[in-house]
Amino acid sequence: MATMQGVRGGDAVLELFCRRGVVPSNDGAELLRYVCGGRWDLAAGPKTKIPPQLSWRRGNDLTDTCTVRVRRPTSSPLRRLLHSRMALLRLHLLRPPPHPLAAVSSSSWRRALPTAATASRLLCSSQPAAAPSSSSSPSIVGGLLDYLNESWTQFNATAEAKRQLLDAGFELLSENDDWDLQPGGRYFFTRNMSCLVAFAVGEKYRVGNGFNIIAAHTDSPCLKLKPRSASFKSGHQMINVQTYGGGLWHTWFDRDLTLAGRVILKAADGSFAHKLVKVSRPLIRVPTLAIHLDRTVNSDGFKPNLENHLAPLLATKYEATTVNSDEKKGSNSSKIAHHPLLLQILSEEIGCGIDEIIGMELNVCDTQPSCLGGGNNEFIYSGRLDNLASCYCALRSLMDSSKMSEELLNEKAIRMVALFDNEEVGSDSMQGAGAPTMFHAMRRIVDSLMHQSMGEGALERAITSSFLVSADMAHALHPNYPDKHEEYHRPELQKGLVIKHNANQRYATSAVTAFLFKEIARIHNLPVQEFVVRNDMGCGSTIGPILASGVGIRTVDCGIPQLSMHSVREMCGKEDIDTTYKHFKVFFETFSDIDRKLSVDF
Repeated sequence: MATMQGVRGGDAVLELFCRRGVVPSNDGAELLRYVCGGRWDLAAGPKTKIPPQLSWRRGNDLTDTCTVRVRRPTSSPLRRLLHSRMALLRLHLLRPPPHPLAAVSSSSWRRALPTAATASRLLCSSQPAAAPSSSSSPSIVGGLLDYLNESWTQFNATAEAKRQLLDAGFELLSENDDWDLQPGGRYFFTRNMSCLVAFAVGEKYRVGNGFNIIAAHTDSPCLKLKPRSASFKSGHQMINVQTYGGGLWHTWFDRDLTLAGRVILKAADGSFAHKLVKVSRPLIRVPTLAIHLDRTVNSDGFKPNLENHLAPLLATKYEATTVNSDEKKGSNSSKIAHHPLLLQILSEEIGCGIDEIIGMELNVCDTQPSCLGGGNNEFIYSGRLDNLASCYCALRSLMDSSKMSEELLNEKAIRMVALFDNEEVGSDSMQGAGAPTMFHAMRRIVDSLMHQSMGEGALERAITSSFLVSADMAHALHPNYPDKHEEYHRPELQKGLVIKHNANQRYATSAVTAFLFKEIARIHNLPVQEFVVRNDMGCGSTIGPILASGVGIRTVDCGIPQLSMHSVREMCGKEDIDTTYKHFKVFFETFSDIDRKLSVDF
């Protein structure tokens, strides 16, 4: 297996426990080059120029241990690379070698190293994932797993989306600057580093033409640190947390948890910096009460008090980190608000001094990686599938449908992806769908592209010609609770996207918008399912009705079917990810032509 952990001083340490003979010890340098992707400049860091250190330790008759240590000035790109390489190597190194040790040559080991394009991603079972057939389009499941493993919070998800867009050639805009947009251009901007809007302008765009949009949300139910997170209970250092959204909170007990999010740093020159942080190792835990002390838990149910019983345990109390009573009174400094031990861990992870940390916004996260599982490796097991799976499918479909100039050559509309924060708590924030972010972006885009044209009602005409796909995960039929679904509307895993309907407008789908979205699927032979909640059950909602009413845009609500929604660990079907990606991609590529064939208000 492979593990990665941060240690005192901020070094990145990776340990590979592999079967004897899988990797010749005299070829460790090749393994090291693979782990670091050949980027010795990243591995050494810009200041120290100290190369990564690799050491071997012979274990029992079956295993070797290889340790890679990268010194503290490790850059963020390398950390991302290390995580992805370890995920690829984990299963690969546990497979027995095809030949005895003496027969394993350096060249054969190098040829056997997995690559991002061909290797199976992290698997929960011992069977490798089936390779995609050459006749079908490439699967994006591996990319989704990488995205999920990077995106522990809404901030990390937005930062990773930003990185991918820049790599794809999109131009970063600022909401504070003038925009000079051109047909054929590809652009994006972020807000609060938790909301993102990206768009590609068709070469044949004319003022008044519409926007074809896919919208999703970056946040998920979780625990968040309170502004003053330090507390002590019975000689233990605890973390004060508050619940965010409607989570299945009992699933957070007995998990290997950690912290991620953002901090505000103060530099020596008096300036301030916004920095993302992710502590990779298990750091905190919410332990359950032993059944011997709660004999009726199985008969009466597990009913924790969310204020008293949900505080994660950080460490046992010791004098060096105890805050004296005088300091506790009236001081609002970060040092007193949070455990010194926690601040020390964060400072080592970031590579800054404790005194530089003046603010933080951290989520509690599960450390278990996203992976494939099931008897046929057909499922994705992960946290935050709701709604990062939709975010990634939308993002990839936009990038892949506009990566070549020829793909926008005949496009008359503007293709857009909008990813919002705070959906799980109502969207009423400046980075949520309740803010006019998307409407303002549409207006600025139209204004910038008007140039000398002074057409009447350009934005209003564009909105009436536009179409929004509100993408949020859907409830798949649970085999143990089939009666929870309406008899004739039972979406299943691996059967395609789900179109959501609600007569009371909890979803924004209408007969017209459902028809247009299904027509795209029919033309391209893609499966579609439909969902209606039972009359005797309440219905959830999405950002669809918020944007439909706030902007005045035609909207369809849809989602990838999943189980365990709002659990710390959710699951969905692998095939549904690829189906959703294809559906979104052909939506961008063909919707304008299909929409012109339908007349409603004429």
